[in-house]
Amino acid sequence: MDENYDVIVLGTGLTECILSGLLSVEGKKVLHIDRQDFYGGESASLNLSQLYSKFKPSKKPDESLGRDRDWCVDLIPKFLMANGELTNILVHTDVTRYIEFKQISGSYVYRNGKIAKVPSTAAEAINSSLMGIFEKRRMRNFLEFIAKYDENDVSTHKNMDFDNETMDEIYYKFGLEAGTKDFIGHAMALWSNDDYLKQPARETYNRIVLYLQSVARYGKSPYIYPLYGLGELPQGFARLSAIYGGTYMLDTPIEEVFFEDDGKFKGVKTKEGTAKAPIVIADPTYFPNKVKKTGQKVIRAMCILNHPIPNTNNLDSLQIIIPQNQVGRKNDIYIAVVSSAHNVCSKGHYLAIISTIIETDKPHVELEPAFKIIGPTEDVLMGIAELYEPISNGKDDNVYISKSYDPSSHFEATTDDVKDIYERIIGKPLVLQQRKTATEEEELSGL
Repeated sequence: MDENYDVIVLGTGLTECILSGLLSVEGKKVLHIDRQDFYGGESASLNLSQLYSKFKPSKKPDESLGRDRDWCVDLIPKFLMANGELTNILVHTDVTRYIEFKQISGSYVYRNGKIAKVPSTAAEAINSSLMGIFEKRRMRNFLEFIAKYDENDVSTHKNMDFDNETMDEIYYKFGLEAGTKDFIGHAMALWSNDDYLKQPARETYNRIVLYLQSVARYGKSPYIYPLYGLGELPQGFARLSAIYGGTYMLDTPIEEVFFEDDGKFKGVKTKEGTAKAPIVIADPTYFPNKVKKTGQKVIRAMCILNHPIPNTNNLDSLQIIIPQNQVGRKNDIYIAVVSSAHNVCSKGHYLAIISTIIETDKPHVELEPAFKIIGPTEDVLMGIAELYEPISNGKDDNVYISKSYDPSSHFEATTDDVKDIYERIIGKPLVLQQRKTATEEEELSGL
C-alpha cells in the first residue's frame, strides 16, 4: 500500500464519511480506514447477531424475532430534519440516489402524564389536547407571528427584537403558560434543556422555523428516515468518495501513527503497509490522548416491541420528546420509534430507542417515564456512552477529530461539526454545489 494521500480518514462514522465524500469531490486523494468490518462506527446499524454480541453477549436472540438479516438496529436514535442541513448535504451531493427515505409519521410530546401530537400549525394548535381554549388562542397567535415574521419588514416584528430579547421575554409577550413553553422549546425548537430561555431569542426562532419548514415539506412530522437504518448514510457518502477516487479499507486496525519532528501528522502503518498524508480526520477513539470527556454520558436503550406505541393511532413511526421539566430532570428524554415499514426489523415488530444524558448513578431508572409510554417490551438492550470532544482545533498537528454523537433527536449538531472541521481544513466555509449527473460521473470514473 505504501502510498501518499492528501487526507487519511480513520473511522467510518457519519461525520467521517461525510467529510471523506466532500473532500473527494473537492479533488483530494482520500484513504479511509476503519478497524471494524462494517460501516458506521458509532452511528452504525447492526443486525440481530451483532446487536446481541455487543450488548448481551451471553444471550442469543429469541427465534420469534425472525431472521438476522431482517434487523438493522441503530446505535444512535436520530432522524433527519426534512429541511435540515444533513438533508441539504444529501441532496446537493446527490447521495440521495443511493438511499431511499420514508417519512416519520408523527411528532409527539409528553405532558402531564400523557403524550400528544405537537401542533405545528395555527389550525393544529386550536385542536390540540395540550392546551385549554384561551391558551390555544395564545399559541395560535405565536405560531402566526413566527410564520409571518420577515426580517426585512419591520411591520411583522411586533416590537420584538430576537437579538436583544431572551426567549423567555418573547414568550411573556404572548402570555404563554409554562407547559406551552415546554413543548415549543423542547419539541419544536428541540432544545434539550431550559438554558435557552435566558439566551437571545434568535437561535430559538431559527430552530422553530426549521421545524415548521420541515413539517411543511412533507406533512405529518418534520422528520425523515432512511430505509434499512441510519447505517445507510455513511455508506452513501462512502460510495460518493469511492466514485471520486477515495480508497476504503475496512477491518484494518492501525498499528502505528507517525508524526513529523515538528509534531504534525505524517501517516499510519497497517497490515497493508504504510500510508502518508499531511492531514488526518478521525473519530475520538483513534486519538484518546487528543480528546477530553465533556463530562456527560448518554444512556441508550434499544427496545424490541411487538406492538405500536399506545395512544398514537397505531403509527408505524414517531418521535416522542419528554421535556425535562415534566419529569423533574435537567435533560430531555428522547424516544425514536421505527418499525418493519422501514426495513429495520422483522414483520410485526417495532423498535423504540430511548436516549438521554445520565444524571444519577442509576441511569436505567431515569428511563422509567419512557418505558411507561412505550408499553411491554420483548427485550431491552442498553448501552452507556461517554461523550468526547477534541482538545484542540487540529491546526497545530493536522489531526482533526470529530465530536461524539449527542442524545438529540436529529443530526443538526453533527452537520455543524462537519462544517466546522471542513472549514478548518480547507480554509473556507462549506458551499454546497450540485453534484455531477450519474452519466457525467461514469465518464469521470472511466466506466
